[in-house]
Amino acid sequence: MKIISILGSTGSIGTQTLDVIRNHKDKFEVFGLSANSSVDILINQIIEFNPKIVCIYDEAKYSDLKSKVDKLDLDYNIELCYGIDGLNTIADAKQNDILLTSVVGMIGLIPTLTAIKRGTTIALANKETLVTAGKLVMDEAKKHNVAIIPVDSEHSAIFQCLVGENTSDINKIILTASGGPFRGLDKETISQMTKSNALKHPNWSMGQKITIDSATLMNKGLEVIEAKWLFDLDIKKIEVLVHPQSIIHSMVEFKDKSIKAQLGTPNMKGPIQYALGYPQRLDSQEDGLDFIKYNNLTFEKPDYQCFPCLKLAFDALEKEGTYLSVLNAANEELVYEFLNDKIKFYDISNIISEALSSHDSINNPDLNQILEADKWARRYVNNKISKLI
Repeated sequence: MKIISILGSTGSIGTQTLDVIRNHKDKFEVFGLSANSSVDILINQIIEFNPKIVCIYDEAKYSDLKSKVDKLDLDYNIELCYGIDGLNTIADAKQNDILLTSVVGMIGLIPTLTAIKRGTTIALANKETLVTAGKLVMDEAKKHNVAIIPVDSEHSAIFQCLVGENTSDINKIILTASGGPFRGLDKETISQMTKSNALKHPNWSMGQKITIDSATLMNKGLEVIEAKWLFDLDIKKIEVLVHPQSIIHSMVEFKDKSIKAQLGTPNMKGPIQYALGYPQRLDSQEDGLDFIKYNNLTFEKPDYQCFPCLKLAFDALEKEGTYLSVLNAANEELVYEFLNDKIKFYDISNIISEALSSHDSINNPDLNQILEADKWARRYVNNKISKLI
């Protein structure tokens, strides 16, 4: 029986994680849950999974959570908390075997580091943790002998392809991308696209932020950065290939030019289940891959002109330092404003580019310097946006 805590239990990854746990009650027990602000969903999860500690990140929602928990007829004591301190309380619990981090944004970094220092295995579904502080996080994981198991479908695919292999034999890894909802459109047409257009992903059902990132291809750029740190690879060994069907989740080419690929339907439960069960594989309730149905797999080069965010991510990774924090923070703020209909689609890449050009990067930053660069980028972006509105 593995004890699991989930940061971000009411989001897309969190709810699917609980689906996996629901189907394997003999193997997993829930200890801690956290949500950003979805109190009612969290209450239903408490009733079903009996966590011992629950956090609501939005402090304004804490009294509502407490009031509704007090009305439950629980036969055990439950600890309630809020904010980043609450996330850290869950992350630092000695009971955890695995902490699955699926919160959106920079807020995942601190509790992930807390759990690593506690010696807890990390099932990582929060991109920003490795994008902003990849070297720091991986160094801490090595220091504390902690496994970081990727939950993203692409990184899970690479992870699975490397089981039993020597990383020194890698020639390159190939991260596949669906191309998003605007694949094949010209730049003029894309420039007119709205939030509702961008949220119509052709293959995957995800949260709003990651769906917009998929439309700009920043999501793939962030995955490139993650892959560099997760697998300790030179940037020249990381390639992106557009694969519209999203059946091949990623591939590894070895020095003998043989290639391993991990395939499956576009469903996040597979990578989640693999991360929780590792090193064992668990039975799945999902449908298998039907090769007759998916009998036409195609591939394209990414279009860096129409999707400049991908190029910006490669450029930031080549420079490293706090450029990576600026890239991530600027993107977070700009996606938020795009979702609020305050800016246009290409304002996202344009302002990220300006922020990177204006930033004085720090090489090998410590945690405080990473957090300061994050704050600087958010101030810069908000100042730019105020002049556009």
